[in-house]
Amino acid sequence: MPRILPLDPATYERHAIHQGDRIWAETNCYTDIVVELLHAHGHAPEAALAFTLGIDFEQDQWTFFKPPLRDLELLYGLSVQELALWRPLQDHLVDQVAAGRPVLVELDSWFLPDTAGTAYRSAHVKTTVAVNEIDPDARVLGYFHNQGYYHLSGDDYAEILQLGGLPHDRVLPPYAELVKPLPRAVVPKGDDLTDASLDLLGFHLRHVPVASPFRAFRDRFQADMDWLMAGELERFHAYSFATLRQYGACYELAATGLSWLSGRGVDGLAEPTADLLRIAERTKSVQFLLARAMARKKPFDLATFDELSELWERAMGTLVERHG
Repeated sequence: MPRILPLDPATYERHAIHQGDRIWAETNCYTDIVVELLHAHGHAPEAALAFTLGIDFEQDQWTFFKPPLRDLELLYGLSVQELALWRPLQDHLVDQVAAGRPVLVELDSWFLPDTAGTAYRSAHVKTTVAVNEIDPDARVLGYFHNQGYYHLSGDDYAEILQLGGLPHDRVLPPYAELVKPLPRAVVPKGDDLTDASLDLLGFHLRHVPVASPFRAFRDRFQADMDWLMAGELERFHAYSFATLRQYGACYELAATGLSWLSGRGVDGLAEPTADLLRIAERTKSVQFLLARAMARKKPFDLATFDELSELWERAMGTLVERHG
């Protein structure tokens, strides 16, 4: 059975980002699995979190934040490359996993048992997993997804890998990437890792928007209000995932990265860390308040976004001044 790491879902210890009193238990499917993949291989994912500072409001959604491939190479010696699926997916997974390369692949949550209670056997939702082991004979797949590590088997295995053939000729192969350890990479450790992470902080601060993205989001939110209030809660959940959850979870990760640097002796990060955490906390409250406003068809107070904008401007101003 091709397997990279000898992991057991029953005993797997999640990274601290996915444990304890986190404001946002999950971020997005891609970032979550990268965190757990790095953690399982003995790396510190916190070193790579500076990229979160550069997100923006992208007209109708917030940036779907993902660790840049360049950062993964610099910090961990890992190259992420697109995997062309010219054979059945199962065959590619067997070969790549046997070569020690996890495969990141988009799958249908309908067949992922770890999504029980949300999408499993109830909704077709695209999501990304990282495959760590595969047993074609026993029909077992071991994969990282969201907060942890899981197995699926039996009919779920056959369906997720489309062993019975495509349901019709318009179904495209999923997008997949392989994670390849670079043979000549010098992976920084200790103080070198801190220095490399601090360098990336300076680099990503160049991507910080010039003006607060919360001001543009406030205007768009106001324009969307009637449309939101006229819809059911499903509309709110989709809207919230693309907006509130994206930036709320992202800025909590940003605070985690800054806190990690503070713990390794980098000064001047306590205040922006607190401001970013406040954004994450306040946004979680906004999510509940908006859901209640929609259920009652009542107006929603947009002044909250002015508060968030002030927190953002103060945090980014401090960071750019000291580390930009």
